[in-house]
Amino acid sequence: MLKQMEKPKVLFEDNHFIAVNKKPGQIVQGDKTGDIPLSEIVADYLKVKYEKPGDAFIGVIHRIDRPVSGVVLFAKTSKGLSKMNELFRLRAIQKTYWALVEGKVPQSEGIVVHYLNKNEEKNRSKALKEPKEGYLRCELKFKVISVLDNYTLLEVDPLTGRHHQIRVQLAAMNWPIKGDVKYGARRGNTDRSICLHARKLQFEHPVKKELVIIEAEIPKSWPLDKC
Repeated sequence: MLKQMEKPKVLFEDNHFIAVNKKPGQIVQGDKTGDIPLSEIVADYLKVKYEKPGDAFIGVIHRIDRPVSGVVLFAKTSKGLSKMNELFRLRAIQKTYWALVEGKVPQSEGIVVHYLNKNEEKNRSKALKEPKEGYLRCELKFKVISVLDNYTLLEVDPLTGRHHQIRVQLAAMNWPIKGDVKYGARRGNTDRSICLHARKLQFEHPVKKELVIIEAEIPKSWPLDKC
């Protein structure tokens, strides 16, 4: 029950959807670890809030990696789930991330293209600059927000949706994300997070036909004092 769980940070809620700011380390959906997933925490929150006699419906629309923080959107109805799944399938959702990367990025903005192959056994992807059989094309757009002494803060828009795309593409540019030792960071963060944050989700509400923009604050642990 909710009294045994931490209350989720709700960013947006209406009759069809609820969005929360996921903390790094949380899993969105249940897995083999047996850890309590964010979907269950949100369902319990709704059950208590609306005094539901049974379990509250929660549909998982999308996921972000466990060490990543930021906006996660859930459906509160099966109708909302099916409609939002269709928007994601059509790539009618604009997803914006912030990434704190090691070193200084030499250009203020750009688009990078790679070809990715996922290793299921190791749960990691490899990026090549040239096409190769079995590798999928991926693109992301980036813009420098701020340059610090040892890091650069980027705004990143993935233009395709591949496994670990942002993490592996930035690493392939020699801009590994702070804390992401899987993809070449010098050292891990003490809380095992990586400094990648799902900053914003923007879409046309599939029922109300209104523009929805949901933003999430970055974790306080990020070293951004000089931004």
